[in-house]
Amino acid sequence: MRGVAVAEFRVDPLVWGQGPRQLEVFLEPTCPYSAKAFGKLEQLLAELGEDRLTVKIRLHSQPWHMFSPVIVRAIYAAASLPAGKAAARQVMQAVYEHREEFEFEQHATGPNRDATPNDLIRRIEGYTGLKLMAAFDEPQLDKSTRWDARYARQNGIHVSPSFMIDGIVQADMSSGDEVSVWVKRLG
Repeated sequence: MRGVAVAEFRVDPLVWGQGPRQLEVFLEPTCPYSAKAFGKLEQLLAELGEDRLTVKIRLHSQPWHMFSPVIVRAIYAAASLPAGKAAARQVMQAVYEHREEFEFEQHATGPNRDATPNDLIRRIEGYTGLKLMAAFDEPQLDKSTRWDARYARQNGIHVSPSFMIDGIVQADMSSGDEVSVWVKRLG
């Protein structure tokens, strides 16, 4: 139609800071070790400074976390909302804080076996106050999930959390490290 502007669909990149050093963190949204790493990122940025460091979160779905693909898509759906990456961060925080509601016991059993993707989305909406259903249905979200999956494979990332500094995989970097160790490494 002439004269009618169509809004372009956009998923806000999960990037914080704008410094020359780049830390890419590959996180799975229900992994307890990813939760530990995620919980340290704000402090890391505060200590190093957003003018010195750029942190990029790459979502890394793993098959033994059975609901992982649904939650990854919900995070990208949140990132497509007007609040963008802040909404995505809110979803990640909610899932990490209530992990037992988004994961099977022993990766295979428990009450979540009866949960549907819609149940999970409603749980996330309840914890965050975000409306995700319509955004979750957007077919273009596939681009984000596929891009992160390809990028991880191309860089030899197989587990979460994994870390890259300035494009180099850091096999000896861990979610168990203190923030001060990361600061020293990136400083």
